[in-house]
Amino acid sequence: MFAVVLVYAGLIASFVGLVSICKPLTFLGVATRGYSAWLLAGGVLVALVGWHLPAKETRVATVRSHLDEFVPAYQFNELHAIRVNAPKDRVYAAIKGLRGNEIFLFQTLTWMRRFGRRGPESILNAPADTPILEVATRTSFLLLADEAEREIVIGTVVLLPPGAQPPKTPAEFRKTVRPGFAVAAMNFHLDSAGENATLVTTETRVYATDQATRRRFAQYWRTIYPGSAFIRRMWLRAVKRRAEAEG
Repeated sequence: MFAVVLVYAGLIASFVGLVSICKPLTFLGVATRGYSAWLLAGGVLVALVGWHLPAKETRVATVRSHLDEFVPAYQFNELHAIRVNAPKDRVYAAIKGLRGNEIFLFQTLTWMRRFGRRGPESILNAPADTPILEVATRTSFLLLADEAEREIVIGTVVLLPPGAQPPKTPAEFRKTVRPGFAVAAMNFHLDSAGENATLVTTETRVYATDQATRRRFAQYWRTIYPGSAFIRRMWLRAVKRRAEAEG
């Protein structure tokens, strides 16, 4: 998270500096073009530091979930949770049936991620009338685990070396350790939170198999992290709306 803060602090400072070279933004305290140039250069430097900070590897001590089974070690992750006033069976059904157009700004943000290109059907270009997890698992994601009313895990390869093939089964996904690969998995985990209430967590983990791949992916992750985190929070809110409305 610290690296992400550095990246965006640097990008914001760079933008302010660049604009102020054209016209100093005196209301922000940027009074001269000389100071603006320093701000631009400093912002670029801070962003570069954020992009290139080493990513620490985390390894789970005890396997407690299917996500732990498939990605027990990772360098990048994000975790979000929400309490839903509905039993686990309704929440599980809501997760399975949720469509992309039910997630606030999902289609707008995924359109931006693909730079407005149409392209083939994928989680970034999902039909409005199809459950988003169904789209994911019939295109670029594998269904790694699906335990009713407890946990769903999907996974994909985000980086792979030239000429290599992505894993085609959960067993192959678990054994992806060759250099040049970065694998990602995302889950939805359900826990009881009292009578007719469920705690839903979603975690995304990415494991890069070598240092060069880790550095390469870090720059991408630290750039897209705010948008990714926003989508996941909105995803959970959409699950909550759907599950509670069906009561």
